Amino acid sequence: MKNKWTTELVKSYMEPHRNEENALPMAKYMKNHFPFLGIKTPERRVIFRSLLNELELPPEESLQDEVWSLYQQDEREYHYVAIELLSNFQKKLTTKDLSFCQKLIENKSWWDSVDSIGPNIVGRIVKSNRSEGEAVMMEWAKSPNMWTNRASILHQLKYKKETNEALLFATIERHSNSKEFFVQKAIGWVLREYAKTNPEIVREFVGNTHLAPLSKREALKHLKKGETVT
Repeated sequence: MKNKWTTELVKSYMEPHRNEENALPMAKYMKNHFPFLGIKTPERRVIFRSLLNELELPPEESLQDEVWSLYQQDEREYHYVAIELLSNFQKKLTTKDLSFCQKLIENKSWWDSVDSIGPNIVGRIVKSNRSEGEAVMMEWAKSPNMWTNRASILHQLKYKKETNEALLFATIERHSNSKEFFVQKAIGWVLREYAKTNPEIVREFVGNTHLAPLSKREALKHLKKGETVT
């Protein structure tokens, strides 16, 4: 019989792998916003697979509590595990879970967590119910929180031919004058990805829209005159 998933049990799996030699440069890479256990991604994923195999996953009704409990731990790796746990329930998540995703995005915020939640978890939820999900994304675009803005811009990052261009361009235009590096970068990134699907539309949009130099440079990074992206 498997033990029930708890934060303390997760910690009992993670703590023996603490590596102070790794922890310092990992924290430095994240501008020292968070302490680290020093568990690098490949090793952390092996541990997570062990957690999935050896522990009883939390029931749906307590999933958010378990994710949030992990998110309250100091070390960044626990936040990653929290996001992976939520993602493991992806097929059962609905637009009702977007408010919880926003809670995660707006707490312990940095690009690594936001970019795991936005294009992956949020993007898939929105795709499962476009009308309701896209309405929430427009609200996120209006948020005073920069990271929520970034998630709204990036949620279609992997949509390719399923991209809602009107929504993509609306969320970008709302922040085209932003001075925030992470918003400017998100705009350039999502446009660069969409250029792989529709290069001419992206080139036209960039040419007709006032964008920060960083956004424009990133958007056109792989597009030269007369060239398409495959």
